[in-house]
Amino acid sequence: MTPVLTFDIDRSSPTPLYFQLAQAIEGAIAGGALPAGSRLENEILLAQRYGLSRPTVRRAVQELVDKGLLVRKRGVGTQVIQPHVRRSVELTSLYDDLSRAGEAPTTEVLSLERVPAPADVAAELDLTEGDEIVVVRRLRRSRGEPLALLTNHLPGRFDPTVEELTERGLYQHLRAQGVHLRVAHQRIGARLARAEEARLLDEPPRAALLTMQRTAFDDQGVAVEYGRHVYRASRYDFETTLVGR
Repeated sequence: MTPVLTFDIDRSSPTPLYFQLAQAIEGAIAGGALPAGSRLENEILLAQRYGLSRPTVRRAVQELVDKGLLVRKRGVGTQVIQPHVRRSVELTSLYDDLSRAGEAPTTEVLSLERVPAPADVAAELDLTEGDEIVVVRRLRRSRGEPLALLTNHLPGRFDPTVEELTERGLYQHLRAQGVHLRVAHQRIGARLARAEEARLLDEPPRAALLTMQRTAFDDQGVAVEYGRHVYRASRYDFETTLVGR
């Protein structure tokens, strides 16, 4: 059943009519009146209901399509889609960022093991090849939807448990161990999903994924974590602020 929106258009307001309509629809999406997967009334019905022209309604809908809140599907109509998670490029954990944004993060620990450090990981953590490290692989969900696959490598002195990493973020665990995270080197890229990644992230085979590699250091300059993560490009993007000189 298509939800019916009810709101008032203020024709005396200097705010354009299309923008009022777009804001009302966006508010209904944010408030849950239009949940992900629900269909929007067609443009003719919306125009008739609120006494607007079809071009005005079309512009409002396009505004929300451009913002990634709606998608037009042939034979289906206009649907609400799960909004993107937008994350600032800062030294914070995904779990903390999602929690602050009210995104209800959950974590499934796929594996937690102690292994000898391969050469590339040892170089990132300033260890000797073969030193013991902890490797944890997790599936992070937001509002029940899979969002990211996280693979983290820690020096062997850390001893996180599956229970801890299920209930809270990795950086919370490190802070509880007295680690003061200070700086990180990070690389962001993109590639196609491998078969297992596509299955776990509920994406089509060879879907586009965002990638991130990060080495984090404490306030003594000691490497404490090296991560290799992949994110659903359809649900996630990074934000950064650039300042001119």
